[in-house]
Amino acid sequence: MIHINVETVAPTRCATGENPLWHADEQLLYWTDIPSGRLYRFDPATNHHDMCYEDRPVGGFTLQTDGALLLFRDRGNVVRFHHGHITDTIIESIPELEETRFNDVIADPYGRVFAGTMSWGEGTNGRLYRIDLDGSWHLVADGYGTPNGMGFSADEQTMFFTDSRAARIYRFAYDRTSGKIDRRTLFSQTNATDAATLGRSDGMTVDSEDHIWSARWGGGRIVRYNTQGRITEQIPMPARKISSVVFGGKDLCDLYATSAAGMDHDPDDPQAGALFRLRPGAKGRAEYRSRICIPPSIFV
Repeated sequence: MIHINVETVAPTRCATGENPLWHADEQLLYWTDIPSGRLYRFDPATNHHDMCYEDRPVGGFTLQTDGALLLFRDRGNVVRFHHGHITDTIIESIPELEETRFNDVIADPYGRVFAGTMSWGEGTNGRLYRIDLDGSWHLVADGYGTPNGMGFSADEQTMFFTDSRAARIYRFAYDRTSGKIDRRTLFSQTNATDAATLGRSDGMTVDSEDHIWSARWGGGRIVRYNTQGRITEQIPMPARKISSVVFGGKDLCDLYATSAAGMDHDPDDPQAGALFRLRPGAKGRAEYRSRICIPPSIFV
């Protein structure tokens, strides 16, 4: 274990803090508390955080090229959020998602969005969808427990994909031109014995050296994988359920981590649900931006 100073920059007590995303235009860090339907932002220049959205649950979101956010919500709903307001609906709903919600999402190098969904009800599975630039959606993978963190290699030929319930991170061959993913291989597997200590892989990000930083749900730590899928660093964190990570700051050397307090707020885990920041000695890469078009208005 490597002991690095970890700051609690926003003691929000989120039930499930998730999807931290650095907005380079605004120099702000955004994240969501999924069950409460809230979106927060943190300003490192002032050390101030506030809530900028409260509505339907947001499982994840991306940053558009114009600086707006795309919010991926429950029932397959996707909306554009800009300057504190929902301005457009990209997808009203996806019929097969009426009883569930999106989970982690990520923009790909071309501007599409890959979006995981939660499993729901008995016998159902988590799925992975791809939203193309025209707003059309396509089921690209099915049969997962809890689709979670994703990322891309620097050469844009590999997409990483986490299934938290299976405690696995997969590798897919990725084609930038078509958005197709195939030839799945196993990148990392945490067995049941190790999961009791390490926790399960949750959200993730890829640094400038193609190493993966994985938030560990239930493990109270962040782990770093090298390109061969071997854990090379473990950083203890002040909360047990670390849910996701992203690099931010002007130099992309600050690692931000979200966490979850659940609905009961365990007194033995007092910092659960907070937003944390640390400098682990690595540099991130700017996350790709989505380029999903706004559907034309129809006038009658």
